[in-house]
Amino acid sequence: MCDRKSIFAEDLNPTFLFAWKGIRDGKQAGGRDDYHSHDFLEIAMVLAGKGRYRIDDKLYEVSEGDLLIFNPGTRHQAVIIEGNETPSAEFFIGASDFHIKGLARNCLPLPREGCILHTGMELRQRLLRVCSAMEAENVSYRKGRYYMMKSYLVQLLLLIIREQYEPEEKHSGFSLESTNKKYVVEQIMNYFEDHYSEKISLDRIAENMYLSPFYVSKLFKSETGSTPIRHLIDIRLSKARELLENGWEGSIQEVAARVGYEDAYHFSKLFKKKYGLSPSQVRKKPGNSPA
Repeated sequence: MCDRKSIFAEDLNPTFLFAWKGIRDGKQAGGRDDYHSHDFLEIAMVLAGKGRYRIDDKLYEVSEGDLLIFNPGTRHQAVIIEGNETPSAEFFIGASDFHIKGLARNCLPLPREGCILHTGMELRQRLLRVCSAMEAENVSYRKGRYYMMKSYLVQLLLLIIREQYEPEEKHSGFSLESTNKKYVVEQIMNYFEDHYSEKISLDRIAENMYLSPFYVSKLFKSETGSTPIRHLIDIRLSKARELLENGWEGSIQEVAARVGYEDAYHFSKLFKKKYGLSPSQVRKKPGNSPA
């Protein structure tokens, strides 16, 4: 096991070179698709979708959550998948001027799979948070921007190095991946509870969490048995029922608006389907408990 105090041949003081987000689909290359290499380190995080890379004359499939490590001299090229209807999103970072003992300058240790690190849920979420922070800082042009980007770069390098050198600790009866899935779902549920009266987009929630809408929906259903949209509807209808049974005097249109619906007819239709009574009927019988 590597001595953490002496892993670096010199102080960790890397140079931040660039950061950018690219979108690829079957119609366009998305940039930097010539077969090439660098004299610096390039890291690519697959944020969403899937794709294919040619790395040192071998083809590799990549998908959401994969981290690609292109050490200096590694020839690589993104290969466009013809007819791919789901564009892939990737975040790229360039760095130089660091040295890990036992490796050439500007090189990171590589996983067994070669240049591709398949991340678990915990590492993936931490890496995505750093990438998200870097993307936001990169377009801010605020004072000290370079040094903020450099600090995020240091975090990114250390997360990758720790994953490569530190053995994974396993505890019986405890699933770290399952715990993180529950945390993501809890965050979504809490957001629904606090913002149910607002316009809510699953795409926006997924984008803010750096996950795909499909993955968020699948994850939510696996943990709760319901879809995010169904859960949101249940919250809204429950809040509306509370208002009506407690004698709130606003119109049905106003009740609908207070729980996030612009269309009172659509709201009433959903309400009756769930409770078997219309909103007006519930209001007329505040003492009764609809089935």
